[in-house]
Amino acid sequence: MQQRKYFGTDGIRGEANKELTIDIAVRLGYALAYYLKKKNPDKKKIDVVIGSDTRISGYMLRSALMAGISSMGVHITYVGVLPTPGVAYLTQVKSADAGIMISASHNPAKDNGIKIFRSNGTKLPDEIELELEVLMDDYEEISKECVVGDKVGKILMEDDDYFLYRDYLLSTVKGDFSGMKIILDSANGAAFKLARSVFSRLGAEIVSINDLPTGTNINVKCGSTHPEILAKVVIGYSADLGLAYDGDADRLMAVDKFGNIIDGDKIISILALNLKEKDELNNNKVVTTVMSNMGFEKYLENKGITLVRANVGDRYVIAKMKEQGLNLGGEQSGHIIMSDYNTTGDGVLVSLKLVEALRDCGKSIDELVSGIVDWPQILINVRVENSKKNTWDENSAIKEIIRIKEKEMDGLGRVLVRTSGTEPLVRVMVEGKDKIQVDSVAAVIADVVKKELE
Repeated sequence: MQQRKYFGTDGIRGEANKELTIDIAVRLGYALAYYLKKKNPDKKKIDVVIGSDTRISGYMLRSALMAGISSMGVHITYVGVLPTPGVAYLTQVKSADAGIMISASHNPAKDNGIKIFRSNGTKLPDEIELELEVLMDDYEEISKECVVGDKVGKILMEDDDYFLYRDYLLSTVKGDFSGMKIILDSANGAAFKLARSVFSRLGAEIVSINDLPTGTNINVKCGSTHPEILAKVVIGYSADLGLAYDGDADRLMAVDKFGNIIDGDKIISILALNLKEKDELNNNKVVTTVMSNMGFEKYLENKGITLVRANVGDRYVIAKMKEQGLNLGGEQSGHIIMSDYNTTGDGVLVSLKLVEALRDCGKSIDELVSGIVDWPQILINVRVENSKKNTWDENSAIKEIIRIKEKEMDGLGRVLVRTSGTEPLVRVMVEGKDKIQVDSVAAVIADVVKKELE
């Protein structure tokens, strides 16, 4: 794939006003508007939906982005602070030509990002992102097509569109949650109003924490990446469970009544079994990533559910789901996609469906995941010559030792070798039922990698 200049694995992201600058935002606005106009030459009115999380830099970037877009005659509906999946949903509902979320997700408050959705609510494919990058670097030329005077695009502030998304989420639940006590941690982010609103309307007893955003406290020792405080509050309030979102609420992590963290894989297991019981789990398969534990895989297998692995990253999970026609997938990190309801990971939606599943089966979350026993796992980071790190999978000695050791484990373990994207490291991960064997296999493979690539 062609080397990228601006876009990463999830849009454009970086420290606000340093790596993600006003200049980049304006040029992206120009480029996207130009692209949409060229793609729809006969369309008289082109519309873009924009939402944001609670970061203080969001106002700055939003203004720059809107300036570039509207100066090309494209109209904008700003829907206010809303989770990323809410923007994806409204892009479809409002028949917009594109949607944009201004957020750096689970990153620190100093960072920000820009994600773009197509009219169907899915993220842009690589080829369109690369096309936009070319246009961004040619903005002096494409800006010649800016409109003038009263031909510029209108900018509408439609904060009430929040209710369209909220009411849609409510419509996905049958019955209510009366009699349940739930602690919500919104990470001082995009779900700070939405989460407590939907759960309160469904009759649950709610305690909401980290729901007072200042613009600088998003994700600070809270939310899905730091659920430690949530765990203490769940215990302190004798709650049934806790639910934690990240800054843009496309992730969910849970906490049981004993304060144990329930990761994305375990949440997927509960949802998968619930869907299977209702005969609603497509092909009785789920998609997770290469990082999912084999103990989790064997647990699902024993329940009649096949685990399909994708590369790390929600875009790869979604691609695998589409490829095999599946309706549930996600990652350990809490990105969980229920494609019957939305096109992207949706933390609030998934939390509603999780609580609905708990209510329907009459069991607590700790009871439902008690049968999942993670197999021992070890990760060894091998420092190698940076110029050689991406050649490990072409090295005959490394490939042979991996083959031998995987055969030794005889289906009761696996080897995963990956390179670091930022450091001169080859990561050797070994997982298996027997810890002594796992440690031994990892050490042997790591020694060969070091010998061959240092």
